[in-house]
Amino acid sequence: MSKQISRRAAREQGFALLFTLSFHPNATAQELVAGAIDENNGVTALAIDVFAEQLVTRTIEHLDEIDAGIALRLKDWKMERISRVSLALLRLAVSELLYFDEIPTGVTINEAVELAKRYGDEDTPSFVNGILGTIARQMIEHS
Repeated sequence: MSKQISRRAAREQGFALLFTLSFHPNATAQELVAGAIDENNGVTALAIDVFAEQLVTRTIEHLDEIDAGIALRLKDWKMERISRVSLALLRLAVSELLYFDEIPTGVTINEAVELAKRYGDEDTPSFVNGILGTIARQMIEHS
């Protein structure tokens, strides 16, 4: 069941689904969406927005490429050390940067940082901003 909400709220849904992926790494996008809908014994717990579903689907389809791109930008860190919140936010935003050309880069980064402020610890916003800023600059240099 899909419904349309603001892009900000849709990103938050996408983040929540990708956060769930950290606990179920082999789940498909369809399983994550179905899990959000079928909680509480089949009662719809959350109507997933079309944009959120697209974000999650593209992220999972390109997860290896997205994770490789994130790993390349980590200085003295390993992917395993990134918190689940930060990783879900980075995956979501990198997917948006790479596969949603119609969305301005600044909007994508700002939205990820705002979610980081809401769901991460005090270091999460600057960490997410730094990684995404590096990726965005390198994308511009290579275009």
